[in-house]
Amino acid sequence: MFKPKVVVPQQFIHEQPIRNGEEFGVLCWNTQKLTEKPSFQRVLADILTDFPCLFLLLQEAKLSAKSNWLLPHWSYAVAPNMQTRRSTYGVLTASQYAFAEAQPRLSQKREGMFATHKSYMLSHHALVEGGSLLVVNVHAINFVSTKQFSKEIELIKVELLGHQGPLIVAGDFNVWSRQRRLRLLQFCRSLGLRKAIMVDPHHIKTYRQHPLDFIFYRDLTLQETSAIDTSKVSDHNPLYARFKL
Repeated sequence: MFKPKVVVPQQFIHEQPIRNGEEFGVLCWNTQKLTEKPSFQRVLADILTDFPCLFLLLQEAKLSAKSNWLLPHWSYAVAPNMQTRRSTYGVLTASQYAFAEAQPRLSQKREGMFATHKSYMLSHHALVEGGSLLVVNVHAINFVSTKQFSKEIELIKVELLGHQGPLIVAGDFNVWSRQRRLRLLQFCRSLGLRKAIMVDPHHIKTYRQHPLDFIFYRDLTLQETSAIDTSKVSDHNPLYARFKL
């Protein structure tokens, strides 16, 4: 049901690699399929003024087939989890650095409640000194057993184990139970990932008192963080982190 069948939406207009010592902001946000709403676009523009970013990692993004949406000056790629005749839904990774590669992925399992997949995006961004920054934008599967959740997280881990160098893994992980949080912690430990501790953590979306959204990183220096209150827009708030390579 609604399984993606067409070529994924993408736009690559930047050629700039990342230089050693450079700083860049990352904004991670589950947008609740509101990306085409003028109210969402105004709030996003305001956030980017206050929190300059070179990466946008959006979950539950919606793009209409006939619309250029709101990112005409960004390079981006989408990993769809649902497509209809009119719209594509999924995770969207946008950057003002060059994409060396963009690899959309779909969960193996469908979610029990809606019979749809979840998706994630692997994007490589070249470093001037060689190698790449790997950015992983995740909307983790929900409404399945902890065992199946663990299998899906393990599939992501297998793809990342071979990467040497800086790494960002961020998104909505749907870890609303102690068991799921433990699996996510094991995933991070196996990859040498650290959690970006947010300023104002009370703004982070929770369910059953468990935070759902995270930014993890490796081989980068964390400069600044913030969980940004936008409660009148999406049911999740965006997370911001500024890194130095």
